[in-house]
Amino acid sequence: MQHLRDKGKISKPVETVLFKISAMQMTGLKVLALATKYWRPGEDYLKEIVKAVKGKVDDDDFVVVSEKAISTALNNIVDESQVRPSLGARVIAGFWMRTCWGYFLGPLCRLRQKLLLQLRGYPLEVGSRHKQVALRYAGLLQALMFGSEGGIDGSNLPYSYVSLSLNGADAIAEKIRTRIRAASGKRVFVMVADTDKTYSFRDFHFTPRPNPVRGIYSLGGFAAYVVGRMLKLERRATPLAVAGCFISAGVALRVAETANRARGFGAGRTVWDMAEMFRVPLSDVSWEMLETVTHKPIVIVRKKR
Repeated sequence: MQHLRDKGKISKPVETVLFKISAMQMTGLKVLALATKYWRPGEDYLKEIVKAVKGKVDDDDFVVVSEKAISTALNNIVDESQVRPSLGARVIAGFWMRTCWGYFLGPLCRLRQKLLLQLRGYPLEVGSRHKQVALRYAGLLQALMFGSEGGIDGSNLPYSYVSLSLNGADAIAEKIRTRIRAASGKRVFVMVADTDKTYSFRDFHFTPRPNPVRGIYSLGGFAAYVVGRMLKLERRATPLAVAGCFISAGVALRVAETANRARGFGAGRTVWDMAEMFRVPLSDVSWEMLETVTHKPIVIVRKKR
């Protein structure tokens, strides 16, 4: 077992082993979603997390943090207005999205009627640039998703920006855990999670997005999404990293989904919802507009005592 050691100076001895959390220990859960200011690129997210949880966390709490919020703070974003789409990206935006998703795959996946109409009118120029980014950073099978391709997401981001999936989520989760431990003296467990869904068939868990926690399989890009939705499998938010304890994939999924439901969607579930909320075109949402919305990037999840 690899031992983890805190670097911060605290008043009591530092634990040197990871705790194992069983499903039985997490039978009843309580949640507290913490509102913070909107994290722009360059934000000291560690400082914001420590400030938000101060006086609210206790030993053995899970602190679940949004991947997108961290990615934005780390400037792990791309301005799609500067991207030149390829022919392949234009074909995906023009034919695959409008026809295949709008009329065949969308209904098969039981997407909302409003979303189907949005897909049938998928914006060609803006959409082509987005698909080019998906091809470049996530690959073809992910680019064929109708949204959140490989963890790439434009909701709750302004103008033509999209966030990319995190590299090194495990190290980031451990860094957050260490800072909370040093500041509060509390032994907490930290999870980085994404709203993209993981589908479960009994004890087999799979997701379209890359790099989930151990025990969840990343399979097939858009095909995993279609199969999961078509078969009406249980779907839950995807845990990407856990620091401070060993937990099964099933327990991690339960914690991630509990946090996801408490967090909400900020300015909107999709870029269409976001633009509709502010009554502006897709690429005209500003940083200032997003700052007027309540954002809850941190959720504390604990077992009922």
